[in-house]
Formats: sequence, C-alpha cells, structure tokens
Amino acid sequence: MAKPPNRAYSRYSLEAVVLLGRMVRAGRLERKITELEMATRMGVSRSLLQRIEKGDPGCGIGAVFEAAAIAGVSLFESDREQLESHRAVTEGMLRLLPKRVRRAKRAIKDDF
Repeated sequence: MAKPPNRAYSRYSLEAVVLLGRMVRAGRLERKITELEMATRMGVSRSLLQRIEKGDPGCGIGAVFEAAAIAGVSLFESDREQLESHRAVTEGMLRLLPKRVRRAKRAIKDDF
C-alpha cells in the first residue's frame, strides 16, 4: 500500500514523537555511542537513526523501540516480569472485547 504523501498527525502525537526522539538522543550521548555504532547495532541506516532522533513520525515503530531500548529509554516497565504481567492482563482484556467493531445497522422503521 502506498504511503500517503501528507499524513496528518495530532499535535499530541507530534510532540510525543519529538520527545521520544530527544530522549533516545540523550540516552545515546550519555552512553557515549556514536550514530554509526547505534545504527549498526539497530541494523538500520544512520539517516534513519537521525530521523528517529529528530522526531520524524514516519519512522517504523520497531526501529524506534529498538533505538529506545539500546539508548536505555524505558518505554514500559523495566522489569521483564512486570512487562510480561502487563502484557498478560492486556491479552485477557482483549479476549473479553469483541474481535472487531461493526457499524450499527440501519434502524428498522416498523411504524406502519
């Protein structure tokens, strides 16, 4: 599927992506990792890492999460057991919810 040329993002999303990018950059610099070293560890190009650090919302979520993990930016619980527990609770909640959302059917007009 082709990528939309001008995707609209909410202000909240844009600010969050920029904040996360700045946190990744700060974590990378604190750990004294060069852009090239980090990109190599992530398995991506240096330019993609630069886009992540600048807060480009078009970057893949997997690459952003990997950058955060390497830079030491905690996105969720830092303890593996807590993360697994949180995931299990969420999976349980999803089992109780409908598999998909359907549009409401047209109202039946039965007034004769």
